[in-house]
Amino acid sequence: MKKLAGLLVAVSMPLTAHAAARMVSQTGDWGVYSFTRDGKPVCYALSVPKEARPSDVDHGKNYFLIAPAEKGGANEPEAVLGYTVQAGSPVQVSIGEKKFKMFVKDNTAWVADAAQEPELINALRSGSRMTLQATSARGTHTSYDFSLSGVTAALERVASCK
Repeated sequence: MKKLAGLLVAVSMPLTAHAAARMVSQTGDWGVYSFTRDGKPVCYALSVPKEARPSDVDHGKNYFLIAPAEKGGANEPEAVLGYTVQAGSPVQVSIGEKKFKMFVKDNTAWVADAAQEPELINALRSGSRMTLQATSARGTHTSYDFSLSGVTAALERVASCK
């Protein structure tokens, strides 16, 4: 998905303000990007929604990514939305019957219960579609469908990042 390469700079800024990311690989609808943090390579997997609802509003640029925690350790799923989310309004991710709540700061969301991060990543690997729901600061209820085609290969590439 060539579209991911053009969106790279915008999404890499929340990850690190001091490094430029480059595309490493693309599998299905997921890309793997790499940048340098403290002299070491860091990789993350990223995808953009296949569908955004409602269709009559400007959604901005929206991403879902999985990146290593800045202080080391496991990967952290993260949603970056193209608008400010309504204060106090959670973001919800659904994969099949599984649902995960995310807490929000400005336009970025993380899994509310960090203990559920591995479960979310496993659901991504075994699912085919993820739906993300949010409410904008203007009160617009939004929904995004992400394809999970290629996410397993992307996560394997992230794990072998050197």
